[in-house]
Amino acid sequence: MKNKIESSKGSGNVFKDLGLSNPEERLQKAKIAGLIYDIINSRRLSQKNAAEILGINQPKVSALKNGNLEGFSIERLFRFLQLLEQDIEVVVCPKKGKVSQFTITAEIVS
Repeated sequence: MKNKIESSKGSGNVFKDLGLSNPEERLQKAKIAGLIYDIINSRRLSQKNAAEILGINQPKVSALKNGNLEGFSIERLFRFLQLLEQDIEVVVCPKKGKVSQFTITAEIVS
């Protein structure tokens, strides 16, 4: 006898699928943290070296790597990108299927 496994199609946001609060913000923070950690890895920085660059301690770099983002705001994550010598461009536009008369583009520069 085979056991049938129930499944359903996800929304594309695991945080929403899990019923967590602020799922959109959590998803954006996770994406930004992933970028930060990709940069750290590509530069072959130790967590200690990354911590020095970001102005935080090594356990916070570890938390960032492991997706424990409770103590990190989106603004703080953007600041980390700047400290890693990245330009940040924020583009605001209407959701798919919505009509808007304008698109706002903003750039954060240091």
